[in-house]
Amino acid sequence: MKKNSAILGAAFLMATSAIGPGFLTQTSLFTEQLLTSFGFVILISILLDIGAQLNIWRIVTMSESRAQDIANKVFPGLGYFLAALIAFGGLIFNIGNIAGAGLGLNVLTGIDAKIGAVISCFIALGIFWYKEAGKLIDSFVKILGLIMIVLTVYIAFSSSPPIGEALYRTIWPEKIDMMKIVTLVGGTVGGYISFAGAHRLLDAGIKGPAYLPQISKSAVSGILITSIMRFMLFFAALGVVSQGIKLTASNPAASIFQSAAGDLGYKFFGVVLWSAAITSVVGASFTSVSFWKTLVLAVRNNEKMVISCFIILSTIIFVAVGNPIKLLVLAGMINGLILPIALAVILLAANRTDIIENYKHPLLLQIIGWLVVAVMTYMGIITIQQSIGKL
Repeated sequence: MKKNSAILGAAFLMATSAIGPGFLTQTSLFTEQLLTSFGFVILISILLDIGAQLNIWRIVTMSESRAQDIANKVFPGLGYFLAALIAFGGLIFNIGNIAGAGLGLNVLTGIDAKIGAVISCFIALGIFWYKEAGKLIDSFVKILGLIMIVLTVYIAFSSSPPIGEALYRTIWPEKIDMMKIVTLVGGTVGGYISFAGAHRLLDAGIKGPAYLPQISKSAVSGILITSIMRFMLFFAALGVVSQGIKLTASNPAASIFQSAAGDLGYKFFGVVLWSAAITSVVGASFTSVSFWKTLVLAVRNNEKMVISCFIILSTIIFVAVGNPIKLLVLAGMINGLILPIALAVILLAANRTDIIENYKHPLLLQIIGWLVVAVMTYMGIITIQQSIGKL
């Protein structure tokens, strides 16, 4: 029973790590820009997400080693480079997460967003300092994850979106935007997110060939939970913008909920935003620090303290800098650029018997994994060129 809870908890940890303020902001902005064709971007990102996630989760759990230790075995020192990349991306994301938590409490109670961020910081710290933190994290992300999905489904139906046209354009789009695909994949399985559930499973002792079916199911479940939320928010946003309503630049997701269901919808948004943000704070902090605890003895011996410092630093930067809406989109893009590097490192370990002893990684999954690396690298280069061109 405890193992089953951890398996489902890992799927929700990954999903709620992905469903943060950046997720809400990106989905809202991109729906307004691409309209029904954004469904195609979501579909392609889901396929890439599953390809990346299955490879990473299976190789990590079958090797019974964390990603950074696998990387160091592939090439000495590579684990430190990977851990630095993940921590950097995680910190950028976490500043946005703390900002979102503050904004969520601002919507619900009217208090200043910075004060809300500090309150949320203390709540996140309380979760990690709880005696049975792993069990609490599993329950916390599952409950808030379900609340987010239910409220967003309500808003999606309230906004009366053109679902038929959206589904048609999901298969046959009018326009395709590679930069948005990179950003979406990065925001869903990029950087620390793709390792959040896998490292949680290792902590729960769920590893080795005996657990392979449950691990694969958990990996795909995490993507499906995220995808349901993404499509519901897409439908909600589409219903609003198709009526000619322009989304508020400072908080596009809030204007969707308010336009669809009035003041009640706005309060619902506060609950969704805070839930998305606080669960992402938990996921980003746990996973970013987990990349260092086998590399640095001081981190291993003081894990809760280091996680606490990570959360507090994110909060201090947000309070000093302010609300980083552009940072939320940028974070997804950066994590999208990190993904092909991290995935390539993991795939290089797939056929190393000194890393994985009693498991043979399927050739088809390896091919899919390398295709994801190639596609994300190509689209990442195009994205960088487009970004430089705009400077």
